[in-house]
Amino acid sequence: MTDNRQSLSDLANLTSEAPASKAVSGSAGGDDAAQQAPVQQQAFTPLREQILDKQGRAYATGRRKDAVARVWLKPGTGKITVNGRDQEVYFARPTLRLVINQVFGITEREGQYDVICTVKGGGLSGQAGAVKHGISQAITRYEPVLRAPVKAAGFLTRDSRTVERKKYGRAKARRSFQFSKR
Repeated sequence: MTDNRQSLSDLANLTSEAPASKAVSGSAGGDDAAQQAPVQQQAFTPLREQILDKQGRAYATGRRKDAVARVWLKPGTGKITVNGRDQEVYFARPTLRLVINQVFGITEREGQYDVICTVKGGGLSGQAGAVKHGISQAITRYEPVLRAPVKAAGFLTRDSRTVERKKYGRAKARRSFQFSKR
């Protein structure tokens, strides 16, 4: 099998060579080739544009389990505030703080953004996941170029796993009541 993948430079060469070769092969004389304008390389523009509010912040909503986080991201010193408290106070466990800061590690933006968020619902683990999801969404709105690495890490996908509801005739969602022989 042959590999049909091409790099961006190969594709750029194809687009710049195609009109010239078509003009030379299609005309008897060289008049058409001289009249045709050369193909210019356009500067790279991101597919998405920056989305900011009036204060220059990027806003996003993150969700995980039953938790919902509203996140505002702005350039700063790396301070993360959750429900009016510092992240070390609100998320006492280091693993939860590690989950929140994963996004900045992937994008190599540690200490460059301040995060202000409010979280409601769920437990601490779900809230940390919701904040991470919100930061991921907000950082891609502030810097659209970072969407590819954040998406490749899987941080933009909402983790849809939630607690299964309790069914009637059962002790919990699936567990039966204890069997009694007598």
